[in-house]
Amino acid sequence: MKFKILSLAILFAGLFAAFTLAQVKLTGAGSTFDYPIFSKWFDTYNKMTGVQINYASIGSGGGIQQITAGTVDFGASDAPLTPEQMKTFKEKRGTDIIHLPIIMGGVAITYNLPSVGQGIKLDGETLADIYLGKITKWNDPRLVKLNPDKKLPNKAILVAHRSEGSGTTFIFTSYLTKVSPEWAKKVGNSTSVNWPVGLGAKGTEGVAGIIAQTQGAIGYIELAYAKQNNLPYCVMKNKAGNFIDVNFNTVSEAAAGAAKNMPKDLRAVITNADGKNSYPISGFSWIVVPKDIKDYSHAEALVKFLRWAVTKGQADATSLYYAPLPKQVQKLDLEKINSITSNGKKL
Repeated sequence: MKFKILSLAILFAGLFAAFTLAQVKLTGAGSTFDYPIFSKWFDTYNKMTGVQINYASIGSGGGIQQITAGTVDFGASDAPLTPEQMKTFKEKRGTDIIHLPIIMGGVAITYNLPSVGQGIKLDGETLADIYLGKITKWNDPRLVKLNPDKKLPNKAILVAHRSEGSGTTFIFTSYLTKVSPEWAKKVGNSTSVNWPVGLGAKGTEGVAGIIAQTQGAIGYIELAYAKQNNLPYCVMKNKAGNFIDVNFNTVSEAAAGAAKNMPKDLRAVITNADGKNSYPISGFSWIVVPKDIKDYSHAEALVKFLRWAVTKGQADATSLYYAPLPKQVQKLDLEKINSITSNGKKL
């Protein structure tokens, strides 16, 4: 009899814990780069557990601001926080911030030239000079030389870029800084830069909109958005001198070296990576969370979701045009997740 009562008590305790977890509503904000896969994950996880996750796709800069202010449970960014940002976070939140690589993706250089079609070839220096305003026509001799098999039109190039702080901009300008000394000197690498030319739009959705609506436009967006909007994208010359398409295999090759030599804080940048088939404008995206979380129920729910996302959730990556995390990075993520505490206590 005592055994039955004890078993029932354990059963009810488990049901109560599951019910309590299901009542938790988590909030996040940041990267538009991640939004396609986050939408899938949050819906799937809600159906599995009852946990509701609300996410504002406002750009990496906004996500960093909101997690620092403590108005969301997690931020998402395609750019790691700077040392200054991490210092500010600790001063405001009283704890360190943890970077968790959550997915990998490629930044596609998309364009709108109906008469040309898919697969214009570009190298890094030429792309930088387009964004510096030095190349202004699609039939510029340098573009023609790279694409002898295509008839490029005598049409003005409209440069599109992000108008707000953006991790996709960080990945893109990180690449340009590595391949163009002039870009490195005049503009540099950041989530937000002083663009020499072009038209800005908010979010990846905004940049994709400009490109889709404007013949002659060029811009940088996450591959999933290019696919969703049926936008052609460039084949990029990589560090090894090969012209490479953007897909999960070529992004994974770009990450291969980083997975073996990941820094302790997991803030690895993989643009212009070594590798015969590495896509050069590739990057990790991170979920950033406090190391210590005051609200225990939110901490418990967030930790359980993160464990699922960096392991089983990776199965959704390729269908949405992302690259799944290497197993070694998943292992490092789990170690970081297991270090998260609530008021100093392990979860």
